[in-house]
Amino acid sequence: MNKIRETDLILQSGALYHLGIRPENLADKIISVGDPDRVSEVSRHFESIEFQHRHREFVTHTGSYRGKRITAISTGMGTDNIEILMTELDALVNIDLETRIPKNQQKLLEIVRVGTSGSLREEIPVDSIVVSQMAAGFDTLMCFYPYQHKEQDLMLAEALKKMAEIPFLPCIVRPDADLLNRVGAGMIRGNTLTCPGFYSPQGRKVRLHPKVQDLLTAYRNFRHEDFRISNFEMETSGYYAMGELLGHRVLSVSAIVASRVNDVFSSNPGAVVEKAIRMVLDTI
Repeated sequence: MNKIRETDLILQSGALYHLGIRPENLADKIISVGDPDRVSEVSRHFESIEFQHRHREFVTHTGSYRGKRITAISTGMGTDNIEILMTELDALVNIDLETRIPKNQQKLLEIVRVGTSGSLREEIPVDSIVVSQMAAGFDTLMCFYPYQHKEQDLMLAEALKKMAEIPFLPCIVRPDADLLNRVGAGMIRGNTLTCPGFYSPQGRKVRLHPKVQDLLTAYRNFRHEDFRISNFEMETSGYYAMGELLGHRVLSVSAIVASRVNDVFSSNPGAVVEKAIRMVLDTI
């Protein structure tokens, strides 16, 4: 196998350039969150913490919960950050960082995102928890990777492209089935739209308005066979697509803190996020 160039995978004192951690700092079970301050909301449940590190928006705590070694790590927002996270997590376990050569035996990680999201359905109220059984990516990350659209998803992708008036086919991606059934038990299953921004891509109007008139209504009314959009956020498709390409088990869990149907924001968003964290900790 070819040696990976120094400028392709950057190390500083043996640690990955962005995450700032080494292989021994990482557990096989990972809970990722967007907000760096939310890492401690996960790790405060650990019986012990063996490692803590902060570099940029990437905060890492590794410890033990009910006999399971778990890493909690923050990502910041957007699929660009998820690409960095997933690439460097994979490098930590599947590349010999001393020789810069990929290992012959691939190691599999379990990665569960716990984030926040807005609901597009009346039947998914504020303060509920959604597990993404499918994600549609309105981000362009997979335009730069050898991602192959699945034949059965092409008509759905074309319909989404037409609805949003975007110039590329969104990727349609799914989570690991075992994680979906195990960690997602007791959660609402939904189809998640991953947007490349928080304002116009999610139908918000401040001084700038979306190009598509009443985009939020278009999202809510979209139907393709039995597919409807349940919620939207900014990372899930990146997780699922990178997980599929790299061969890791990935799942996205969202605390619903806003109803875009009823224009209501949670009065206690921390409580529903805490509930989601506890559910994931107990089942990962």
